[in-house]
Amino acid sequence: GGHDEREQTLNQILVEMDGFDARATVIVMGATNRPDMLDPALVRPGRFDRRITVTLPDLDDRMAILKIHMKGKPFEDSVNMHAVAKNTVGFSGADLENMLNEAAILAARAGKTKISDIELEEAALKVTIGSERKTMQSEEEKKMTAYHEAGHALVASNQEEMDPVHRVTIVARGGSLGHTAYPPQRDRYGETNTRLLAMITSALAGKAAEELVYGVTTTGASNDIERATQLARAMVREYGMSSLGPIAYHERAERNWIAKELGSTPPYSEAMAAKIDAEVAKIMENSYKDALSILKKHRKTLDAIVEALMQTETLTADEYNKILESNGSTPINKGYGQKSIA
Repeated sequence: GGHDEREQTLNQILVEMDGFDARATVIVMGATNRPDMLDPALVRPGRFDRRITVTLPDLDDRMAILKIHMKGKPFEDSVNMHAVAKNTVGFSGADLENMLNEAAILAARAGKTKISDIELEEAALKVTIGSERKTMQSEEEKKMTAYHEAGHALVASNQEEMDPVHRVTIVARGGSLGHTAYPPQRDRYGETNTRLLAMITSALAGKAAEELVYGVTTTGASNDIERATQLARAMVREYGMSSLGPIAYHERAERNWIAKELGSTPPYSEAMAAKIDAEVAKIMENSYKDALSILKKHRKTLDAIVEALMQTETLTADEYNKILESNGSTPINKGYGQKSIA
């Protein structure tokens, strides 16, 4: 079976590595994105005994990667690559290369001789969300999508821990009918419990807006709910951010891959599992109530955002912020007022 094949592969690797002459200048290198699944015999001293963790590139790394892949591509003088690097937090080296290649293709299709910010932003969206696609939505369905996205944006702007809204659109991309972007303003290496709660509240705001306006909700919120639930569950089970205290309740990946495949019993009782579920549900319910409360308080602004989206389909950060300010709903989140660039 599969276990026999894996054991044979592992044993063969170990035999080959043990067969090298100690004086031979041979270095064995390997790479994996699942180090937790490696057999301990493979990573003990004398085998793969030095580990190098390669994380996603930070700001300086992204600048260096962009400079490499910019070679041979003409850019408009107005393009600020430092700004591009700043607004691509979470992109891998391959993502950045793909983004620049896509931007070059878009510029060529448009008959341009140089790549501009417009192509770079469109390419970044294509990498992260997917290609723009046409839909046969009715005006009412389109309006419901607008309320959904406006809900995300408005609640995010009223959460101090959230990053500023960069773009709101009801143009369908990939598997979504719309998108609200509030990219990180800087590289983050950890999150506070208040920011995680703000992220959950913002994720549930699309569903809350649908319920507030129409009294019903759509399947479009399924991905938002899944993402929010994952965050809430991580807060309770992994980060100790609940009334259950600073205890880890998550099942750690087994070192022994055979035990992992055969299944293992969670390190807590069924009664504790019920308490964990109750804590997760409480976080979700409270966050949803918070989202509804914010939307009710700023209902006039919500309607104004939707009206603008129905006219233009996409709002930039400046256009969005002007709507909020003109309706007395100036954003309170950190970083508001900083220049947001593609």
